[in-house]
Amino acid sequence: MSVAVENPQTPAFVLVRPQMGENIGASARAMWNFGLDRMRVVAPRDGWPNQAAVALASGAGRLLDEAQISADLAGSLADCTFVFATTARPRDLTKPVFSPEEAMRETRRMIGEGQRVAVLFGPERAGLENDDIARANAIISVPVNPDFPSLNLAQCVLLVGYEWMRASTDVQHKTTEMAGTVWADHNEIEHLAGHYEERLEEMGFFFPAHKSDSMRLNLRNFWSRMPLTRADVQMMHGILRQVARWARRKDGDGS
Repeated sequence: MSVAVENPQTPAFVLVRPQMGENIGASARAMWNFGLDRMRVVAPRDGWPNQAAVALASGAGRLLDEAQISADLAGSLADCTFVFATTARPRDLTKPVFSPEEAMRETRRMIGEGQRVAVLFGPERAGLENDDIARANAIISVPVNPDFPSLNLAQCVLLVGYEWMRASTDVQHKTTEMAGTVWADHNEIEHLAGHYEERLEEMGFFFPAHKSDSMRLNLRNFWSRMPLTRADVQMMHGILRQVARWARRKDGDGS
């Protein structure tokens, strides 16, 4: 079955002769995790539609409903202008080899130029055959343990899908959940430092006298190194006030 000509903004993921419906469903779920919804399936062993695939898709059933099913690989790639083939083994074929990360960066660039890109994933037992790879323009090779290079079909789909998301969106590599507060500003930190210095002075902490300046400096440096939120500052003030109240009550008891 041939496919309609289109100009998609995402690559097509082509599952070549998948053997288990469960892996097709898990692949659909992995694709949808990263905003990929153009699934193509070539000659599924157990026929189509496949209830085992539906059961494993878990919320990504639309991809199965809209999947383009082809009897052969040539039909599935009819509208593509560039094709990657995923494999973990050398195939004695002269082709450019990309890491998943670089392949998806290149895919983003080509799609931006109006090209139609597909990525081939082989059957579970032995992966893509040389005849399949010969139809591809380039290879995606996943760096894996050479003593155990086999990846589950859905795992490979997930890995490449993740790299597509990284290449096509602005990923925040590190962030902090503020939980209803904001970072403390310099004035709040300064007030907290002064509060502690004042109470510690009353408690006789800065002793002996000739070390007092360096102890105060270290304490100020301690506060500035610590990423404090406004809630943290309020809590630290509260702790010190409670300690002071407890000390006064203890002195009042004469204990």
